[in-house]
Amino acid sequence: MKPNSCSIFIKLLVLQYLSVLCVSQDFDFFYFVQQWPGAYCDTKQHSCCYPKTGKPAADFGIHGLWPNYRDGGYPSNCDPNSRFDRSEISDLIGTLEKEWPTLSCPSNDGTKFWTHEWVKHGTCSESELDQREYFQAALKLKQKANLLQALTNAGIKPNDEFYELQDIRDAIKEAVGFTPGIECNTDSSRNSQLYQIYLCVDTSGSDFIKCPLLPSSRCGSSIQFPKF
Repeated sequence: MKPNSCSIFIKLLVLQYLSVLCVSQDFDFFYFVQQWPGAYCDTKQHSCCYPKTGKPAADFGIHGLWPNYRDGGYPSNCDPNSRFDRSEISDLIGTLEKEWPTLSCPSNDGTKFWTHEWVKHGTCSESELDQREYFQAALKLKQKANLLQALTNAGIKPNDEFYELQDIRDAIKEAVGFTPGIECNTDSSRNSQLYQIYLCVDTSGSDFIKCPLLPSSRCGSSIQFPKF
C-alpha cells in the first residue's frame, strides 16, 4: 500500500471510530415517566377515553422512557427508518395494555401511543436498546418502582384529598432511593393535582440514578391526589 493510501485508510478508520463513539454517547440519561390516570382524565387540557380493553386499573401507567441531555435538552425522532413493529413485541402486548395503557380519544388498542413513544423517544436510544429491549426496559422499571404502593405506605392515597408536595417526594425517595420530579396539572376547579412522576435512569435503561436535572414541577405546596 502506498504511503498516501495508507494515510487515507488510517483517517477513515479514525473517522469510523469517532462516528461510532458519537452514536454511543448521544444522550446522558433517561427520564422514566409515569402518569396518574385520575389526573389525566380530570383536567380541561384534553379529553379522556378508556382503551378498548376497558378501564385501566387505578394505578400509575407508563407514559414513556425518554432520552435526555444534562443541559435540559433532549433528542427526538432520531431515526426515520426505524418504524414501530408490533410483531417485535407481540408477546409483551398484554403487559403493555396493563402497564402502559392509552387514555387518548377515540378509544383504541394502544398501538398509536406506543408508536409515538418509540418514534419520538425510543429511536434516540437505539445505541443502547433496540425496539424490543426499549419496551422491556420500561416494563422492568415499572416493576422496580411501585409508586402507588410507595405512596399508600406513607398514607397518601388517591381519594381526592390534598397532600404536601414534599411528603409525596419523600415517600417516593424512601421507596426508590432517589428524589423524583413531580409534574402537576389543574382540574376544572383550578386545583393543582398529582399528574406525572419522573425518575432518572442510566443509559442502559436498567438502574435508577440521581437526576442530573429535575423537570419544572408547576405544583403548589399542597396538591390533590384525585380518584380514578
